Amino acid sequence: MKRAIYLILIQLVWTVCCFAQQRPQYTQYVFNNYLLNPAISGIENYADVKVGYRKQWAGIDNAPQTSFITAHWNLGSDYLWRNALSLPDKGDDPMSRNYMQNYTSSPAHHGMGITAVYDEVGPLSRLDANLTYAYHLQLNNTYNLSVGVAAGVSRIGLDVNALTFEDQSRIDPSISNGIASQLKPDLGLGAWLYGGRLFVGVSVQQILQQKLSFTGDRNNTMGKEVPHFFVTAGYKLFIDNEISATPSIMVKQVSPVPASIDVNLKVSFKDRFWLGGSYRKDDSYAAMAGINISKLINLTYAYDFTTSALNQVSNGSHEIVLGLQLNNVYEVFSTTRMW
Repeated sequence: MKRAIYLILIQLVWTVCCFAQQRPQYTQYVFNNYLLNPAISGIENYADVKVGYRKQWAGIDNAPQTSFITAHWNLGSDYLWRNALSLPDKGDDPMSRNYMQNYTSSPAHHGMGITAVYDEVGPLSRLDANLTYAYHLQLNNTYNLSVGVAAGVSRIGLDVNALTFEDQSRIDPSISNGIASQLKPDLGLGAWLYGGRLFVGVSVQQILQQKLSFTGDRNNTMGKEVPHFFVTAGYKLFIDNEISATPSIMVKQVSPVPASIDVNLKVSFKDRFWLGGSYRKDDSYAAMAGINISKLINLTYAYDFTTSALNQVSNGSHEIVLGLQLNNVYEVFSTTRMW
């Protein structure tokens, strides 16, 4: 009897993950699309490092919490004038209207990077670690097309000690035979079309649909990983020489649930600080803000207001990201590819 209850509890937890999203949810992907698309590897002329933390649905016990670190860089030592891998003179604004009028695409080049994401929800946890590679093709004088791949492993774990029963001393011995963690291969693909003002991306994560089980019986499959598809696009508009606005959209599909649609808007002031908003259909809307503290450091924060039925018990979601621009030889405050 207790074994049956144990299996039911795990099945319920995994059903939440399997029939919703299995990968973490982000609000600030607008500032770090590399989290979702490996084709962005090496799009900058410096090493772009980001460290972030997200607490989803604050106020609910055992709600999802996500920590991540990403880093990517171009392969090669060339710093080319006026292209996607370079910046204007030291201290100039690389995303000003004047610079965009003279923007030229980057010559073909390679990029690589790493991602590590740790996510917890209730007794379940997962660690996704990937190495990424991208090739950036020059289409013409103003646009590049990059294709990328992410390959690595996923560790899915279950904290058996987090499961409690009325009489712990009489728990069925089969519980101790449960698989505490398991390693699975991971694979993702992506493509990214970009210029000075436009970006369009498509990607898929978790291509390999691995079966999952947390009992000693390998034939007792309790769920499987499913692919996550992403399509995004945005365009930068100039209000004047110092203020720009970038509307964008993201569509995410994780079968069998309906597609998730995000609509975003970022308003940037001299590319030193920015404000933004996001709306996720039938789920939440968010406020975002960020600042380039120096040529090395930038900081962003987002707060999600829950609009689903969870708003009766949730105090919203918090997300903070610290960015580092390593080897920023042009010594500018703003990043080139944050549109």
